[in-house]
Amino acid sequence: MRYDVVIIGSGIAGLYAAIGLPKTLNVLVINKSYPWECNTYYAQGGVTTAYDNADIALHIQDTLDAGAGMCDAEAVRILSENSQSVIHDLIDRGFSFDKDEEGNLLYTKEAAHSRSRILHAGGDATGRYLHFFLLNQNPHPMLSEATVIDLLIENAQCCGVEVLIEGKRKIILADNVIIASGGVGSLYEYHTNASSISGDIHGICIEKKIELESMEMMQFHPTVFVANDWARKQLLSEALRGEGAHVVDDNGYRFLFEYDPRGELAPRDIVSRAIFDYKKRSGKQVYLSCEDFESEYFKERFPNIYKSLNDMGFHLPKERVPISPAFHYAIGGIKTDLEGNVPGIKGLYAVGEAASTGVHGANRLASNSLLEGLVYAQKVALSILSHSFSHCTKTFDIGDEPLEMSGDKEKKDQLRHIMWEKASIVRTPQGLQEAQEKIEALLREPIGKLLKLRLLTARAIVESAQKRTESIGVHYIIK
Repeated sequence: MRYDVVIIGSGIAGLYAAIGLPKTLNVLVINKSYPWECNTYYAQGGVTTAYDNADIALHIQDTLDAGAGMCDAEAVRILSENSQSVIHDLIDRGFSFDKDEEGNLLYTKEAAHSRSRILHAGGDATGRYLHFFLLNQNPHPMLSEATVIDLLIENAQCCGVEVLIEGKRKIILADNVIIASGGVGSLYEYHTNASSISGDIHGICIEKKIELESMEMMQFHPTVFVANDWARKQLLSEALRGEGAHVVDDNGYRFLFEYDPRGELAPRDIVSRAIFDYKKRSGKQVYLSCEDFESEYFKERFPNIYKSLNDMGFHLPKERVPISPAFHYAIGGIKTDLEGNVPGIKGLYAVGEAASTGVHGANRLASNSLLEGLVYAQKVALSILSHSFSHCTKTFDIGDEPLEMSGDKEKKDQLRHIMWEKASIVRTPQGLQEAQEKIEALLREPIGKLLKLRLLTARAIVESAQKRTESIGVHYIIK
């Protein structure tokens, strides 16, 4: 099988790139699981956009401030200056964001934003609505329940992928490959990600000596209900705090103001560390209180959170919900330039959470992720259309390394526990060293390739965290 373009991943970045490529091209979108099992589907808060042209400078500054001096300023400028155009493109294609009774777009505010500039759809189901819309807009075929297990590279050119489908390995040749596979959520014991997100492609990049960047920058969402039996924990959107929910202890005390004068509206890394520290220091449980919301408004504005939590026995908005931070978003990833190209490998691109464009720096500003997926997917599609395609001449053999071995599942669970305990919200040199030693020990054991790829990605996170000896943004290390 040969294609002009293969896209790995069917989230917002992969799908928006797909609809930017005409039907005259032979394009294939590959899904590791079902098309809807991706982080976009679970995104609640919304899509950031500069409110108007006058707001661009302020949106840029908010993004740079949240990124703690580590953002690529040019990447941030591109993000904000193109924000209104991608939103208008979605609307022109027929997508409907939430509006007021007069038909005006509704904007909300989230932590570290200096004004209301976040659009939402379906109340708290923005990702789900966008994902369904883009799936229906996509004109290209999809290959579902197919796991990419290798990138095919010849003479610094990407020539396609090797996939596992229905228990068999297959070679798929392509002149261009777009990596839009998401982040690394399943490496952590507590996370908000889709079950298919496990950093496999990052591990493949390590094997191929493709550069990863800022892998120590892993973002943890502060308000997550973790007391369920699912691998993916229930996210409680930042928009809740943006619109008046409070973080309190057993006695109703809003302790966040001890850590930052912005309280609930401080950046995510500050709120996550504050909750982590306060629970450890005081021994008290921490809750999200939505008691100031009117019941009918809450049901309409946050219908999915309302239903999910009520199904678990919580009577929102009048009853408080116990919360904990959990892994949420990989800021670091596969290094790209501002066109989405992976440097040094012709025909290989990365976009969305899988990529490191430099937009987020040391801490992602709330709701900038869906916007980044849109803006840079458009850049990748335009970049592909502006280049002539080169065909590889090499014949690739199917790999013979065992993909899974007995005991791999238990070792995956062990890895998730190691990463949560030693390389999550608060890090120490000793803890990181212990994590590295345990990961190295697992790599020396008889394991399948799929587990090896996860371990390689986890090791990259730990090693990057060890190299950065000073705290900044989401990387918080105690010496």
